[in-house]
Amino acid sequence: MAKTTEKYELMYIINPTLNEEDTAAVVEKFKALVEQHGTIDEMELMGKRRLAYEINYLTEGYYVLIKFSSNPDFPSELDRILGITDGVIRSLITVRFE
Repeated sequence: MAKTTEKYELMYIINPTLNEEDTAAVVEKFKALVEQHGTIDEMELMGKRRLAYEINYLTEGYYVLIKFSSNPDFPSELDRILGITDGVIRSLITVRFE
């Protein structure tokens, strides 16, 4: 029988030009979405950091890291939503092996 949950890590970068309220709203949106489809093991608001390279003329971004467990179908839907959300400039979801 296949596993019903897998462990994942999501790192996403929010546009640093958003005000505090809009940034908090994006963070809350994805926190709630992950909790709705799985469980959050760890969440870290890493804050503004310099980007390794310029993205859309931006040199820094607001980094958020979420480690979570969910069924294997959810990450592709999460990635789709991240891709169409205003304010998210980059995201990456990886499988955690622990």
